[in-house]
Formats: sequence, C-alpha cells, structure tokens
Amino acid sequence: MRLLLRTLLLAGLSSLAEASLQVVPGATWTTSNNEHLQAHGGGLIKVDGLYYLVGEDKTNGSAFQNVNCYSSPDLVQWTYVGALLSRGSSGDLGPNRVVERPKVLFNEATGKYVLYMHIDSSNYGDAKVGVATGDTVCGAYQYQGSFRPLGHQSRDMGLFADDDGTGYLLSEDRENGLRIMKLSDDYLNVTESTYLWSDSIEAPALLKLNGRYWMFGSKLTGWDPNDNVYSTSTSLTSGWSAWATFADAGSNTYTSQTNFVLPVGSSAAIYLGDRWKSANLMTSTYVWLPLTVSGSTVTMPNAESWVPNLSTTSSSASTAKPAETAYEGEAAAYGGQARDVSCGGCSGGTAAGYVGGPDKGTVTFSGVRSDADARSTIRIRYVNGDSSPRYANVRVNGGTTQKIAFLPTGGSVSASTLHVDLKAGSTNEVVIEGINDGWAPDIDRLIVPVS
Repeated sequence: MRLLLRTLLLAGLSSLAEASLQVVPGATWTTSNNEHLQAHGGGLIKVDGLYYLVGEDKTNGSAFQNVNCYSSPDLVQWTYVGALLSRGSSGDLGPNRVVERPKVLFNEATGKYVLYMHIDSSNYGDAKVGVATGDTVCGAYQYQGSFRPLGHQSRDMGLFADDDGTGYLLSEDRENGLRIMKLSDDYLNVTESTYLWSDSIEAPALLKLNGRYWMFGSKLTGWDPNDNVYSTSTSLTSGWSAWATFADAGSNTYTSQTNFVLPVGSSAAIYLGDRWKSANLMTSTYVWLPLTVSGSTVTMPNAESWVPNLSTTSSSASTAKPAETAYEGEAAAYGGQARDVSCGGCSGGTAAGYVGGPDKGTVTFSGVRSDADARSTIRIRYVNGDSSPRYANVRVNGGTTQKIAFLPTGGSVSASTLHVDLKAGSTNEVVIEGINDGWAPDIDRLIVPVS
C-alpha cells in the first residue's frame, strides 16, 4: 500500500502533545442519530453535568419542523434526545410557520424549564415571542402562546439569567432597535424595559463575566454573514460601550452569525455561531470558537479546530491542540472499484473516489499513529458534489462501524468529524466504505491527532 504521511506541526507544540476531542468549525457534525446536528440558532443550558443544546431543525428548509434537543458531556460528542416541540396542524406551530432561535432557562421558583422562541408568519409579519414550559430540560414542552413583548416587535431573540436569578429577554425590535427586557418572576412574561440600543442589531447573546456584561450581536444582512459586534458595560441599564468587532475585521465573523455565548468558569467564554447556507438550510454548519476576554475588550481568533477546556480556571476555554498527521486518500489501499479521481481543491490534486456504490469501493488507511490510548477527533477531508448528504460506514481497528454524514460541498473540500478510540502505536487502521450500495464522498485525506 502506498502511504504518504505529512506531519502538520503547530508552532510551539511538541509532537507528543495529547490527542483529544476537538470542535471543528464549519464541519459536518454527526450526532448519535447518524445525521448532521440540527440545532440551528440554538442555545446551551447545563444541567447535572451535561450540556443541552436546543435549536432549530432545518432538515426540510425554513418552515418550522421541530425544536430539537441534544446532550453532551464535552461539547463535542452529541446525543440526539428528542424534540421539545414539533409542528402541529395549525396555529403558531402549524405548517409554514417560522420558529427560530429557541433558548431555555430554568426557573428556580417554579421548578419549570421555560423556552422562548421567535414566532412568526412566513412573511415575518407577526414578530412575536412564543413561550413553552417543560418539567425536564430535554422532554416534551407545553406551548403557552405568543405575544409582542411590551407591545413591541420581536424577531431575533435570546435569554439571559443574572446571578440573582432575574431573567431577561433580548429582543430585536425592527422599528426601534435592540432591547433588553426584564422577565416576570416565573419567566412567562415581560414586565419592563431595561435598556434599548437604537442601532439595528439582531442575533443577540448576553454574557456576564467578573461583574461585566457583554452583548454580542449581528448587523442586519439577512442570511449573509457580516462582522458581528459587541458592546460592554458593568450595568444592564446604562454605560454600554460603542459597538466593536471581535473577530478579524473583514472576515464576516469567519462566515458566521452569533446565536449564543457560553460562559466557562469565571473568566472564559465560547462563541456559538451559525454558518447559514440559505440555498439549502439543512446544510448549515456551526462555528464555535473560544473568546479571549481582557479587561473591557474581547477578541476571537479563528481556528481550523480546537480542544475545549470546560474545567478551566483561566481566561481561556481551550487547551493546546496536539500535533497532527495527515494521511492522504490516494495513498491508502483501495478495495472494490475505488480509485484515484481528480480533485482540484484536494491536497495533491487527487482524492480517493468511487467509494461505496454497487462495486463496494473501500478505502483503508493503515499505519495510523497515536502515541497513547486515547479518544480523539479525526477530521475527514472530503468532497460531495451532490445536493444532499452522502454517508459512509467507518470502522476503526476492526470495531463497530460508525455511520458518518457528509454534507454537500459543491466543488470545494470540507471536513466531517469522526470521534474514535485510537491505540498507542502505529498500527491503527481506518476503513471507509459505502452503505447499501450508496456512494460515500471522495476522500481527500484524514487528519489525525498525535498524542
């Protein structure tokens, strides 16, 4: 077997860095139901040591389908738990309705989980918030109805609970600006206005660290990304700074839009954004990156992948990423009718093609190295020129196959993540094959952490 190894050493990191689970911004993110993560515009809540991600199901486009819930212990490996709300026959949750940006808070006084969401008609003329309640974080919720908070339009929205348990609705009022509004003690209604920015800002997310508040948001450019911004203050009611960018200027927030900001410890935070694909919303991906907070400023460097540190006591929610080794698809062993195909965007201009299909093409990567027994994230670089996902079975070291999704890429190269247990040494084997005569994507290469 032809084997080409290309070592990708990050500056300042030892080749013996620890292999680990990683977040890969913009990648296909396969969950326990063998499909790409469908929790767009979502928010996180932590309950009993687990993170719960609640977001929009865009499997069939923009019209409301489900508010989905997933759980994870590490922000990397996600289990699909179920739908909190699903489309009904009529009303706010009926056909051709808009239900966006769902967020959940737990109300200590009532013992209920309270879900807020943007409720609208297909032409965005209703501009309301909807409210639902549940007894468990990821169980069935009961829809309570919708309203315009304090009589104002409300489109993109978020939720925030302060240290004393006071709840707030964050709401984009197209006529007036971005609002913070105080919730009732049971979180089921809005009682008063707290602050109004007259600026046109949507996609709000509010963070508090070390006594300072940070409001993140997006300019109004529809589905297209822009340079998202933040404002900061030591008070919710006054003293907010002028809006400033936090990602690299001109990067359009690395082609993403804010949906949530997660505090980690007392001094660190993680940005959660959507990379919208308006022509095919189910293929939208996620850009999650650690924020760097210093004094009254916040910045967010880009990263191809990164390792979450959820127990941090520092200002960083990530740890050093290990060195990596790339294993080229065209250097792997082929089975069936798998063979080289031309790929302009691939490393070396060639990929492993005709994987799967009726001739059962396979690609086998042997001699894959890990310096320790470790659970790690492998990035599978691939091309899928179809308009719908392709799928592959992936088997590591002869173990149980994992069904992995690969979103459409057009003519470009993207990544899909595989979380696996690797053995210490250079005898690991990764086999990629089709499913039921279906075609897997063309495989550019595997990128494997070295520990």
